[in-house]
Order: sequence, then structure tokens, then C-alpha cells
Amino acid sequence: MPGRHARLVLSEPQLTTGWERDVPAEDTLLRRYLFHHASLGAAFTLAGGGRVLDADDLSMADLARPGGYFNGAVLLCPPADWDDLIARIERFFRSGHGQTCLWSAWPTPDLRGRGWRLSGHPPLLARPPLSTLPVTSAAVPEPDVRPVTSADDLAGWERVAIDGYPLPELHDAPAGAFAPPPLLDDERLRFFVGRDGDRPVAAAVSFASHGIASLAFGATLPAARRRGFWRRLAVDRLRAAPDVWATGVFSDFSRPGAEALGFVPILRLTLWILDRP
Repeated sequence: MPGRHARLVLSEPQLTTGWERDVPAEDTLLRRYLFHHASLGAAFTLAGGGRVLDADDLSMADLARPGGYFNGAVLLCPPADWDDLIARIERFFRSGHGQTCLWSAWPTPDLRGRGWRLSGHPPLLARPPLSTLPVTSAAVPEPDVRPVTSADDLAGWERVAIDGYPLPELHDAPAGAFAPPPLLDDERLRFFVGRDGDRPVAAAVSFASHGIASLAFGATLPAARRRGFWRRLAVDRLRAAPDVWATGVFSDFSRPGAEALGFVPILRLTLWILDRP
């Protein structure tokens, strides 16, 4: 037995935060999404001949040339040392040109003194699987939307994506700079194009990985807006993966449309952009 004055010391159990290295990506919806988002950037970057670096705390992908929002770093856990983290990101993106992004689910320091500019805090939304939460039919005739199945279709999709979003740094880029044909061989991706007659006027893509799907990108030419393309493209992408949770990073402008389809807000991400010469 312990002596009369002995002290009993109880060890505190190791409490999981959910962001440890050995925690599965499936632990939470947010953790799934961060790995999913990193995989999306890697898919576009590797298809275009770029490079990807995965670490325990972040994933980085770079085409070394303009690539829309797919050049960038995605934080996979709360940083322990912001200065070290940003220095590593800047070293990786030192070569090449074009914008690069930093996506964080956590508040960041002010990076403007390092040459970054704050793009905003876009909201991340999610909805249950379409098979458990169906979408009601539109009250008006729906526009013509078709899947992209050929390199020619993908080239038309790409032009609409660049001009409709818009992505100014890709305005003069050659075909395939943003959406190279090898993407059509990636079974995780589904491309859709909206048409006005024979003319492509809207573009969208869905992506499925880590047990969730996302409305990964969408754009409509100005003259074709408010004609139902946004909703139809969103519904078609939900139908592409009806049995898993769907996610999407929306603008405040498109967020009401997403919420009308059953999406609910999770949190706001922080998006920084570094303009390389």
C-alpha cells in the first residue's frame, strides 16, 4: 500500500483531436473534404504534366503556369508553425508563373506582407446523398445539358469555363491548358456542358473521392445566365454520384441556389492567392 503521504498520480489519456497523422480521412466530413479537395487539384495538375507534393499537413500541386484554381496548397490539419508552413509553400511554388492558391479551413495570419492577397472566405456547403434527399423537379423547361465525352467537347467546355467564370490569366492560353484531354480518362471526374443550340454556353465538373462528391467547378457565359443552366448542371452533378454526400465551395452569389437544393453551410474557408510573375 502507498505510504501515508504518498501522492497518487493519474496519467491523462491521449485525446484525439481528429487531425493526427494516423486518423483516417473518413473521420469527419471536413477531413474527408480537405483530402478530397487536395486530390482534385492533383488530378488536374498531373493530367497537365505538373507536379504534386503530399505531406502530413498539406498537399501542393503546381503546373508551373497559369492553371485557374488548381495551382495551390490545401492545408490538411491546423498548422503548428505558420511561418514554417508558409515558407515551405513559397519554396515549392518559387519556380513557374501564374496564380497559386492557399486553401485553409482555419483562420490564417495576415499574409499580405509576404506578397499574398486575400481572395476571400468562400463558404463550404454539404448535402446528404441524393438517394436519401431527392431534388424536386424544376417548374420550367430545363435547358440542354450533356455529358462531355470527347476531346473536342472538352475543348469547348474549357473555353466556356475560362470565359464564363472568368479566369483572366487563362484568356490567351492554348487549348488544354486548363482541362487537358487525359482528364477524360479519370473515372473520378464527370464533365458537363450546357448548350444553346450547337453553342456551348455553360460548363461544370463533378469529382468523387474519399467517399464524397463535389460540385468542383461551374461557369456560365454572361448572355446565358438566369436561364436555368446553373441549377440543371448542379442537379446533373448530384445525379452523377447519388449515394454519397455532396460538397461544394460556393460564392455568396451562388450560395442561395445551393441551399435551395438542400445544401447546408459547414464553415467558411480562407483563400489566399499569390501572383507569380
